[in-house]
Amino acid sequence: MNQNPEQLTRDKIDADLIRCGWMIQDKSKINLNAAAGIAIRQYQTNIGPADYVLFINKKPIAIIEAKRDEEGHRLSVHEDQTEGYATAKLKYVENQQILFGYESTGELTHFTDFRNPKPRARNVFSFHRPETFFEWSKENISLRTYHSVPQ
Repeated sequence: MNQNPEQLTRDKIDADLIRCGWMIQDKSKINLNAAAGIAIRQYQTNIGPADYVLFINKKPIAIIEAKRDEEGHRLSVHEDQTEGYATAKLKYVENQQILFGYESTGELTHFTDFRNPKPRARNVFSFHRPETFFEWSKENISLRTYHSVPQ
């Protein structure tokens, strides 16, 4: 198949998301009732389409900024772009704070918990499962914040 680098990256990300328990949907065929964890491609925001918006039980929880393989060594440069989408107004749903963000080439993935006092990306081996985000979303603080609070 003759695909450009961006399409190849999205194919890898789709496969990884499916392996992690996410249902993939296109922006033209959104059905938030189809599964507990849904990843919607090219979801519209007031600053442009986000590559992926992840929903848990119909609520937006995470953003994925997809980058072609050549950007792997520069993923941290794109953290501001991910954060911009995470704070943007989403179309079709009640806006709420998006708690998590990823930058991914499909081979290399960075993850940020925006609830951290000083959010910063870290490498992860895969996307988090919908069940994990569901549990984390019940907490008002991040794991990093929790461990820095004096006991």
